[in-house]
Amino acid sequence: MPSPCLWHAPSPEKHRAAKLNGAVHPTLLQLGHLTLPTFGLLAALGLMSALSLALRCAPLANLPPDTLWNATLFAAIAAFVLSRILLVAANLRGFLSSPFLLLTLPSLTGIGLLLTAVATLAYLRLKHIPIHNALDAWAAPATLLWAFLALGHLAEGSDPGLPSRAPWAVAVPPDPDLQQPVGLFAAIIALALTALLLRYLRRSHIPGNTAALALVFTGAAQFLLSFLRQPYPYAPDAPAFPLDPIQFLALAIIATACLLYLTTLPRQLPRHPIQRSPGTEPAPKEAL
Repeated sequence: MPSPCLWHAPSPEKHRAAKLNGAVHPTLLQLGHLTLPTFGLLAALGLMSALSLALRCAPLANLPPDTLWNATLFAAIAAFVLSRILLVAANLRGFLSSPFLLLTLPSLTGIGLLLTAVATLAYLRLKHIPIHNALDAWAAPATLLWAFLALGHLAEGSDPGLPSRAPWAVAVPPDPDLQQPVGLFAAIIALALTALLLRYLRRSHIPGNTAALALVFTGAAQFLLSFLRQPYPYAPDAPAFPLDPIQFLALAIIATACLLYLTTLPRQLPRHPIQRSPGTEPAPKEAL
């Protein structure tokens, strides 16, 4: 849980300036009943950018671009279909009464991501695609997509931060207090991490190391950013739960990175032939 800190209400002048120059714009365009949400547009742009970057990362990970393209499309379609199935299963009555309205709701959850990962790993095994190489090729595109999604959360105000008097604080209606722009910080970290991973992928010769590096930095960033976020409203307030769910998830990501790195160790160990000192060679067996 974020540590408590002293905070004083900002002045009305800062409130008015933040509301005039605020970063919260959940709707980008509205023409009658047609509404274009900012988050949806940024998510679509992020997905297309990630797909394009994946094609450039495939040769760096020793994979054919067409093979990685098909695997990436499968992962995207699996995430969409599985998330919608879980949404319908959890809201069956609402789906029967208003199916189109329900299917337009955002539905990507932690369980949906887990099922998508399992389905994607099964696809890679079925198509005989090296898993470590594929994960390396997806590392930088994934962090690039994270940057777009973080900006989308900032635009719609769905990632509220702690109250702040900093010059970069933003107003998130209907909350009258200025908040830390967590989405902006996450986007900056994600873009910097994307550049780092691209540079590392060009130099790394051990499959799996780039993906492990991406998971470590992503988990660490999410853990640190959680101290700028407002506490999770449904977390149990008990000594047995000292961390927010996002912090537990961040630690799980770091643990996954460690396990992935351990799977790459056999490829990093030097393989030298056994050298024997003179006079210790085994005597030849006598012919029977």
